[in-house]
Amino acid sequence: MKTPLSPAEREALLLEQVEALLAERTTPGAVLRKLRREVLAMNQTEYAALTRISRRTLSDIETDKGSQSLALLNSAFRPFGLSVGLLPRSPALRQRLLNRD
Repeated sequence: MKTPLSPAEREALLLEQVEALLAERTTPGAVLRKLRREVLAMNQTEYAALTRISRRTLSDIETDKGSQSLALLNSAFRPFGLSVGLLPRSPALRQRLLNRD
């Protein structure tokens, strides 16, 4: 059995994944899968029950298939304190927005 992550390790992993997503080095589905497995150590069936999403829909989200609603995606990311939102498509503009005080 894998050793649980410390709170600091969980936060570092979460920030690393969000940063990779913002830099377009990963996808929302890959982020959700990594966080589900490494932060919560849950399989898809357990996580689907926690979020009240079908296991099939969770699988589709994690493989970036289909077109889920914002409400559904927000339900999927809620256990990690994340929500889906709007960001500029331009990497330069997105970086400026993130660096604002």
